[in-house]
Amino acid sequence: MEQQLTTTQLEPLPTEIDSPQAKLVYLYLEASGGATASDLNEVLAMKKIGVLSVLNCLTEEGLVEKNGVEYITCN
Repeated sequence: MEQQLTTTQLEPLPTEIDSPQAKLVYLYLEASGGATASDLNEVLAMKKIGVLSVLNCLTEEGLVEKNGVEYITCN
């Protein structure tokens, strides 16, 4: 049996995101609708300190916001 994959149209990446790690985190947050730092640490196999650093930068740039314990994209 053939499996159908649903595709969701994602917005283009903001041009101010330079680092590959930040792009990965941003895309994951946009595709998933939000995630905790621990989720990102596990799913993306990034060190938690790296995840927190990226989230801090994305938050300072106004691209991501913290909603409770989850981070979400600002769009």
